[in-house]
Amino acid sequence: MKAPKALKPFPVFATDQEAEDFVDQADLTEYDFSQFAPARFEFKAKTANISMRVPQDLLDAVKQRALREGMPYQRFIRQTLEHALAAKDKKAS
Repeated sequence: MKAPKALKPFPVFATDQEAEDFVDQADLTEYDFSQFAPARFEFKAKTANISMRVPQDLLDAVKQRALREGMPYQRFIRQTLEHALAAKDKKAS
């Protein structure tokens, strides 16, 4: 039995153009994508603003968590609200 071919680590690029050029030319089946995580893109325009008063320690905790998740804290808050609503919808069905 033939051993599976070892996959190459995915290279790091300095610019989007470098990445696009690589993807256009490379055989991606040769690369290891196991360390990749799904990305979520926000396409809807943010047309409404809210203002909310929260305790400073809560805001600090939210900002720290967002930093660990690798996103701006306002996106983290928006995503948390979306997840809470989706979870509620799943329970209702």
